Amino acid sequence: MTARLAVVGGGRMGEALIGGLLQGGRRADDIAVAEVVASRRAELAAVFPGLTVEASTGAAARGASVVVVAVKPGDVGAALDDVAGVAEPDTLVLSIAAGVTIASIEAHLDGQPVVRAMPNTPALVRKGVTAIAAGTHAATEHLDRAAAILEAVGTVVRVPERYLDAVTGLSGSGPAYVFLVAEALIEAGVLNGLPRDVATTLTIETLLGSAVLLAQGPDGPEALRAAVTSPGGTTAAGLRALESHAVRAAFLDAVSAATERSRQLGAGS
Repeated sequence: MTARLAVVGGGRMGEALIGGLLQGGRRADDIAVAEVVASRRAELAAVFPGLTVEASTGAAARGASVVVVAVKPGDVGAALDDVAGVAEPDTLVLSIAAGVTIASIEAHLDGQPVVRAMPNTPALVRKGVTAIAAGTHAATEHLDRAAAILEAVGTVVRVPERYLDAVTGLSGSGPAYVFLVAEALIEAGVLNGLPRDVATTLTIETLLGSAVLLAQGPDGPEALRAAVTSPGGTTAAGLRALESHAVRAAFLDAVSAATERSRQLGAGS
């Protein structure tokens, strides 16, 4: 059996994964992608010379040791049925389809090892974070193989599947929360007299720099916030305003609501 990787679905996340793997040294002729839309197939072939681009899942997955399922949740069942028709017993099926449970995935297969993953959109710029969970027939070696693939687009953490709904509520939906904060900060800058382009630059660089400081520094968020907050100063006044509007509680509610919605979607799958 070859070491070929098949990606079923040539959308943004599938493209990001392929790009990350190629940047990491994987050869284009070791990857096949299945994409039903002809114009999108042409785009992928132009962006990734040497990549095998197929119209059908079966053609792309045949002979692959790992099949990444990167289609919309409603299309997963049909894609898995096609994979099952050509997969070897030890073919690893790695699903990044949101909300589709391991049980639902395994129901379409014939005992192949399954790893379910929940990435987030910063994977598009190789700064994603993905949680992975092992299926019934997946061992540590399968998690290792899945992690090696997904690390091409960011950080990977390993969790039991029961945590994936909370992962979805936090990191899966999290970029939208951050973008909403960015929108609000830009508007606040404009409200207080800054030109919009200046407010935008200040906001983006503040968020970026703060994230790097949090990731690379020895202190956690509470200590970093305290270091910026002088007694009776401007930051203390701003934080008081945020707390008066229950911003902290709003984030708790947002993550909890997204987690519950993920549970509902998973039950429906």
